[in-house]
Amino acid sequence: MTQAAPSETPPLPVEELPPEAAELAAQIAARLCHDFISPASAIVSGLDLLEDPTAQDMREEAMELIAQSARKLADLLQFCRIAFGASSSAEAFDARALEGLAQGVFAHVRPTLDWKVEPAAINKATARILMNLCQIAASALPMGGAATARVVEADGRAAITLDAAGPRARLKPEVLRGLKGEMRGDAVGGAWVQAYFVHLIVKAAGGQLAAECGEDRVTLAAWAPL
Repeated sequence: MTQAAPSETPPLPVEELPPEAAELAAQIAARLCHDFISPASAIVSGLDLLEDPTAQDMREEAMELIAQSARKLADLLQFCRIAFGASSSAEAFDARALEGLAQGVFAHVRPTLDWKVEPAAINKATARILMNLCQIAASALPMGGAATARVVEADGRAAITLDAAGPRARLKPEVLRGLKGEMRGDAVGGAWVQAYFVHLIVKAAGGQLAAECGEDRVTLAAWAPL
């Protein structure tokens, strides 16, 4: 009796292959460097002004630039320890501490954040999802507006939503692709890699992720087991 040859799954095109761990780490590192370089460079510029003998009349402005940039850099670093890093061996995080980190990021962008997170403590996966969706929501409001973060627990899972409302609210195509687990295509990887990272976290936790875009409004939603 002749047996049929096993069917072969055609390989994905090279540009559609998921990135290897090393490449994904490189993309995330590039994204973080992009976020940190602006305030770090501003601090250096302020120090240069202080040392310039011809710019002593700008000393007050230089000190203000240094102080503002240092605060922004510190806020971003603390935020990214939770959003992207392991942040010690903690498996749960105080929701009030997470609010402080998220508000620290929003303090340096146009939109505002309304925090409506019900649980007092949030597990690591949910915290990472929430933090990254907060930053994605902020990026979706380039002209300002308000983002509302909600987390509720029911039926053994945490439901996370970010409602971003404001003029010209939108998600870049590469962000939508990343949230769906798709490759970035020809776009710059900074915005894509954060969205793809969220997709990986949600997938690893056994949850689901969705995004909806309307007129002057973007809604991001995810759930993950507790």
